[in-house]
Order: sequence, then C-alpha cells, then structure tokens
Amino acid sequence: MERRIKFIGLDVHKETIAVAVAEDGADREVRFHGTIASTAEAVRRLVARLAGPGIELRFCYEAGPFGLGLYRQLRKLGAECLVIAPSTMPRRPGDRVKTDRRDAVTMARLLRAGELAGIWIPDEEHEAIRDLVRARRTAKDDLKRAKLGLLSFMLRHERRFGGRSYWTKAHWRWLGEQSFESPHQQLVVEELKQRVREGEARCKRLETALAEAVGSWRLAPLVQALQALRGLGLVASTVLVAEIGDLRRFANPKQLMAWLGLVPGEHSSGGRTRRGGITRTGNAQARTILIEAGWCYRHKAREEHRYQGRCEGLPQAVRAVGWKAQVRLCQRFRRMSAAGKPLPKVTTAIARELAGFIWDIARRVEPAPAG
Repeated sequence: MERRIKFIGLDVHKETIAVAVAEDGADREVRFHGTIASTAEAVRRLVARLAGPGIELRFCYEAGPFGLGLYRQLRKLGAECLVIAPSTMPRRPGDRVKTDRRDAVTMARLLRAGELAGIWIPDEEHEAIRDLVRARRTAKDDLKRAKLGLLSFMLRHERRFGGRSYWTKAHWRWLGEQSFESPHQQLVVEELKQRVREGEARCKRLETALAEAVGSWRLAPLVQALQALRGLGLVASTVLVAEIGDLRRFANPKQLMAWLGLVPGEHSSGGRTRRGGITRTGNAQARTILIEAGWCYRHKAREEHRYQGRCEGLPQAVRAVGWKAQVRLCQRFRRMSAAGKPLPKVTTAIARELAGFIWDIARRVEPAPAG
C-alpha cells in the first residue's frame, strides 16, 4: 500500500485551534480544515478523523504560552509533531493580513516544503527544572524591585546611608534606626522592609529547592562539570543547562554561539559589508548568565579556595579546560581593555568565547543513566 503523508498546521489559541491540511506533493492543494476546541478530546477526535490506512500525520504549531502538552499528546497518539519558534517563521514583508486561517495554512505549506525547523523539546523532568530556574529568576527580579523601592523611598525623604555598601548588617541596622514623624510613612517603611525580607527568603527557598533537584537530575554531571569555568557556580551552571538543553545537538561551538545570539549581526549587499551588534536571538536568560560570567575574567587567572572546592572530584580533562579558559579569557580581557574597547563589548566577546569552552566541556561529559 502506498504511504501518504498529511502535513497539518495548527494555529493554537486558548479556546480554539485553527487547522489546515496540506496533502503530500508540491502541486497538491492546502485546504483549511476548520476550527476545533482547544481541548485534549477535540485533538484526539481530529487525529482520528485525519488518520487512516497508509496515512502518516505530521503536525506543527508555534511555541507559545500553552506549554508542550499538545506536542506530548500528539506524540502519544502516534503522530509526528514539530514545535516552531515564532521568530523563525518566514514572513513576507508585503503581507499585511494576518488571520488564524492564514497562519494555519501557511504553517502547513511550509511544513510540507521542509522550510520549518523545530525547537529542542525537553522531557518532563528537564521542564520541571527549567520551571524552577525561571521561578527563581522571577523571585530575583521581584527582590530587586523591592530593594529599589525602599532605597528610592529613603532618598526621596533625604535619608542617605553613609556606609560603603547597601544590604549589609550595617545598612540594615541603619534602616532600623530610621524614624518618621508621620505614622503613615513609618508604616510604609516597615512594609517596604518586610517586602525585601520576604523576597530574600523566597529566593533562598527556591535556591535550596534547585540544589536538591539538581542532585537527582540526569544532567547533574554536566552541571557539576561546568563549574570548572570561572564565573559559573551551581546556580549559573544549572540555569545554562536548563535553558540551553542538550548541548550535544550543536555540531560545533559556532552553532552554540549563534543560538545564544552572541555573534555579530550583518547586513551586506554587493561589495559592501556592514556588521552591527550581536543578534540577541535565542535564549535571553542563558545569554545574560554568560555576560555576567564574562565580567569575572577581569581579574587575573588564579585558582582561589572557592573555585578549588567546586572543581573537587571533576575529571582532569574538564579541569584542564577550565584552567585553559581562565588563562585565555583573563588575558584577552586585559588586552581588549588596554586597547580602549568599551567594557560592554569586552564582556560580550569574553562571553562568546566562554560559550565555546562550555561546548567543549559538554562533549566530554556523559549524562547520568536515566533512572
């Protein structure tokens, strides 16, 4: 029996899913199948209607706020599925009409033409770690806003701390000594301080949970190995592995650098070549972690006590990569700074090379057996 393929584009929304079907063959029509409810039962009935003897179903839809439940359901029903990053969808500059029907038809047509590339799909354990990482990031952002709110309130009322740095014991003691004549303003100060304390406690709880979760994660060996690199502690290494996913899918370090958006953008035509800032594509959180880690290489290369503790028990090959990265990146940071390069450009260049060393370590470490 001749095997046929149906390419199905899904435009997914909270309440509805628009469905378009492209028959196998470049000259075959792409038809709009209709709109179904965005429920598991409706999806099951759709697959049953489209399936048949000798028919292979291939679905695709854009990644969005609805998670990967639809992908996993379609896979369990025996269909192939591709989840697409919206930023990679080809779009015509002159196309000014956007509807659910058109989006579904376009996805079905592009899927049949082989012009769509899917994102990497994490398993449920990996997704749980990623959710924990992102919850911590949200908590850190909330804590930052709480601290800025308290400092702004004090500055607005001409209360200036004379110490060297904020949020030390001396600073908290100074905050406790501040008194306002108005009971309403005093209440505001106490509420702002309580908000900061609650934010710190929340971050601490999430970081403790993250450390416990990583211990039983199959990618824990990679998280541990990445700590051989300067600027990457337990939390930073976990964020990178959780956000990037399987590093072995990148054939070379340049692919990883491009995925992280750390390579220069380019707009060239004819004999003119014009390069701009970094592309900033890919995962913003992973890129931020690398930029922050790159700043640590402004100091001279050395193995301090905390670094030695992180590297204890790591294979010698991994430790050698970590030391090689320190020597090279610290030297490059000094040279670029001495040449008068702006610090943001220097740290970005260091972060780009650091991604290469991360790729090198990842190919030397095997995940733990699935338990």
